[in-house]
Amino acid sequence: MTSQMMFLTLRNDETLAIMTAPSTAKEDSLKPYHLQHFIIQRMGSFTSSPKILNEDAQDSDVNLPARMSRSEMLDRCRCEGVQPLLRRHFKGLIKDVDVNTADDFKMLQINAVPKTCVQPLKSPNKIRVFQWNVLSQSLGTTNDSFVCCPEDALEWGNRRYQIVQEILEYAPDVICLQEVDHFNFLKTCLETQGYTGTFFPKPDSPCLYLDGNNGPDGCALFYRRDKFDFVKSDTRVLEVWRVQSNQVAVVAVLRVRETGREFLVAGTHLKARKGALLSTLRNEQGKDLLNFVSSSAEGRPVLLCGDFNAEPTEPIYRTVLGYPELNLASAYADFSTDKDIPSMDREPPYTTWKVRDEGEVCHTIDYVFYNKNAFAVNAVLQFPTAEDIGEGRVPSYQYPSDHFSLCCDFRFQDQEITDQTHIEELKGISSL
Repeated sequence: MTSQMMFLTLRNDETLAIMTAPSTAKEDSLKPYHLQHFIIQRMGSFTSSPKILNEDAQDSDVNLPARMSRSEMLDRCRCEGVQPLLRRHFKGLIKDVDVNTADDFKMLQINAVPKTCVQPLKSPNKIRVFQWNVLSQSLGTTNDSFVCCPEDALEWGNRRYQIVQEILEYAPDVICLQEVDHFNFLKTCLETQGYTGTFFPKPDSPCLYLDGNNGPDGCALFYRRDKFDFVKSDTRVLEVWRVQSNQVAVVAVLRVRETGREFLVAGTHLKARKGALLSTLRNEQGKDLLNFVSSSAEGRPVLLCGDFNAEPTEPIYRTVLGYPELNLASAYADFSTDKDIPSMDREPPYTTWKVRDEGEVCHTIDYVFYNKNAFAVNAVLQFPTAEDIGEGRVPSYQYPSDHFSLCCDFRFQDQEITDQTHIEELKGISSL
């Protein structure tokens, strides 16, 4: 058996050579011992240009009152938008009152109505979690080559309020965001709605090498102050074989005000790009992430969100579901009624759908994982159809990111679901 030479370009001027044996059909990742004679100095940005350091100051024109009603903010967002956002709907599990079997549920589809938004969850025993890669402005306009997206649809002035609208349409309790490079703008807008947030940038964000950048991109996490008390938070630069990478995670422990229940929510963004080595790096980052989350949770229930940049067939997916201390499951996969097939086959067909120079890119790489001992899934936000999205896919005038948001309603396992209150929460009653 002869060896092959594999090259991984970490930056244009940094190339790592790895001696590997020929792969077999059973091998879907590289092993750590392939790197035993090499030290990874940097797994960060992918350009050798000098950094162009800018502060987060491109939204100095935004002047909002300290407090706005939800309807006022959404009206502001709609006025700023070029076109109306894609409309989506929730699908909920409602217990059938005519069936005595606790596990027997019927599906209820709640269609979104124009000018009507989903109501916030009023119950202290339910939590709505929103996960989204919002698309870094610097990367989206300079680096990502969205060949079917009109240039002005990518302008920050046309996107920024669409991003806020997409978040607020679904009245989440907790918000996890990736590729955030305009944190101050999001913080300003979401604070008017009673959210508190934190931001953790990548240590060597690729945005910093691009002209016109607004600072580094990273992960942000927000929560509703009227529903939760803050307990603690932490951040981590994820490691691969004890070497820091350029991917990060942020966690927060929250306490439900009315009940005193505590849980941990975490957001992350793993390494992008295809290939066996990159798949292995993601899996190693995932292991470090899970250890960090488990240590921070200290036995509390966990909600883990993120852009994992990995299809369900990759090792990291199995690593997350197989981590015994957290006992995690995928919310969208578990919402499927067909529990006889593996979790990876029950995931949505896509969470990102774009057109680049190489053609259409349609993948499932974003997830909301939850501790199945503590939580049950009540509802999930459905993805738009291909017809809804359009031939140019996203981003577009109607949607500001190349990833679709994920939104899930959870309830604590020891709380019974009630049909009428859940229907009202999903439908939304007030006209906004």
